[in-house]
Amino acid sequence: MDIGVNIRNMGEQSTRELMLACARAAEAACIESLWITDHIAIPPDDAEGSGGRYLDTLTTLAWLGGATERIKLGSGVLILPYRPMLPTASQVASLQELTAGRLLLGVGVGWMKPEFRALGVERSQRGKITDETMAFLNEAFANDTVELNGQPFLFKPRPPKPPILVGGAPPHALRRAAELGDGWMPMAGEPEHISEAIGEYRKLTTDLGKPAGNVTVLTLLPLNEPDKAKSLLEDYEALGVDRVVAGFRYDDIDSFEEQLKVLVDIST
Repeated sequence: MDIGVNIRNMGEQSTRELMLACARAAEAACIESLWITDHIAIPPDDAEGSGGRYLDTLTTLAWLGGATERIKLGSGVLILPYRPMLPTASQVASLQELTAGRLLLGVGVGWMKPEFRALGVERSQRGKITDETMAFLNEAFANDTVELNGQPFLFKPRPPKPPILVGGAPPHALRRAAELGDGWMPMAGEPEHISEAIGEYRKLTTDLGKPAGNVTVLTLLPLNEPDKAKSLLEDYEALGVDRVVAGFRYDDIDSFEEQLKVLVDIST
């Protein structure tokens, strides 16, 4: 089972210096992947923990990709309805090429009403927009020439498609992951919270005649209790989870590295 870490691209910890130090520390520790989250319009009354400060997801991953060599780069998750389809596909392809195929594209439909309102996007259409964008991503990465609005055009650069992992809860996220994605990416506090859903997801992929998709779990690990954290990792692995992305709180590089060492110790 692969191990990833979430680093903060929001709030006081999202300084250039700290993000760079965390990314390089994770790579030096042979962590498989690093992940950041996605918000673009936090309302003043919902800014606790971030102060409303979020660095753009794709821009930040591109910057981190240029500062690292091997570690994979994940969006956990990129909210597709927030962004126009074609420019997003172009950004994703460019990022995948420039990072030598290290992108892990976690995607989602979004939930925060004020963000949809600020963007002028109908929240009720978020599932439809997400499906259309995912279908276009699959088509674009499979063909040099694609068509939108009756206009054929060349989709280049066209590197190998990054894995598309669908965030969200059953049943819609499972259907979307099985039909249009390459994996499911739930958030979970305990392994038993997703055990049944993993079985449902595997059945959906089998019914569609597709190989079993990747299951990547986003979770907070109690790294101050190493035995408990290790037990959780073992339970996720027993469920057939392919990757666990560990979130933990830190204020500086020393506290990040301290917890990173615990994570490495309990996962090897």
